Amino acid sequence: MSTKLAAEGAARAVASPLDPEFSCVIVKAQWNSHITGPLAEGARSTLLEAGVDENRITTLTVPGAVELVFAARRAMEALKPSAVIVIGCVIRGDTPHFDYVCQSVTQGVTQINTEGRVPVIFSVLTVENEAQALERAGGLLGNKGSEGAAAAIDMANMAFSLQPQ
Repeated sequence: MSTKLAAEGAARAVASPLDPEFSCVIVKAQWNSHITGPLAEGARSTLLEAGVDENRITTLTVPGAVELVFAARRAMEALKPSAVIVIGCVIRGDTPHFDYVCQSVTQGVTQINTEGRVPVIFSVLTVENEAQALERAGGLLGNKGSEGAAAAIDMANMAFSLQPQ
């Protein structure tokens, strides 16, 4: 068990994986990489601090948020991880593109989660402006990638504990 700084300076306990074979795939969008980079690094460092072996963490990079769903689904098939974390950042602009991208990635992640194979954690920032994104990528509001890693471990632990013995 380790602790991580969460929103507004609060400490959050991070569990260690119950499954000794725990592995995680981080799928990161390249778009807004100055935001997604720190989010992915927060996820990776949290996994390492929780005791996950570095060789059991795979990071994949895709062009944008919409592509996260395809990569997450393919990673589930090819790598058989305990959990997947999708990391992206969609900043509202002047056109409806923001709404379409947010809806697409949200529905896609929801769809693959309903399959129940492994948890897919939604660490996609959907924000009004860059300042809001920076606050959530290691700023005042913590690091949502780190929080995603904690959720990935929690959900994988739940799934592991529900397996037939």
